[in-house]
Amino acid sequence: MTSFLDRVFFADRCSGKQIFYLKPAAAIVSARRAGRREQKHAKLLQYAERVWHIESGSEEEKVDLAIQKTREFFESLGAKTHLSQYGVGADKIPVVIEQLKAHGMIALSETQDLTLDISHKILERAV
Repeated sequence: MTSFLDRVFFADRCSGKQIFYLKPAAAIVSARRAGRREQKHAKLLQYAERVWHIESGSEEEKVDLAIQKTREFFESLGAKTHLSQYGVGADKIPVVIEQLKAHGMIALSETQDLTLDISHKILERAV
């Protein structure tokens, strides 16, 4: 199951109405992994070794390369990997955060430690 941030709703203002639509997960995935690397270090290392077969280098180098390879994979499929490529800039982040609050999604992840502040930082990385 993907996390909510992988399926996060983005809002546009159009004639005074909010229109919500989904953006592909590729725009969030690498930013989320990079933003949570300390908390998810063991899982990211496992991901690097098992999915990408990265066996050489330090643990940090393996994690960095796995995040890079994930972004390159999505891009090779024609997926955009930055929110700015969808015309979504940093100015939309407060709208997204407000939507997370409105939907009660203030403590995300399996450990419920992904706060709105962390979500904000992840979205900033994704722009």
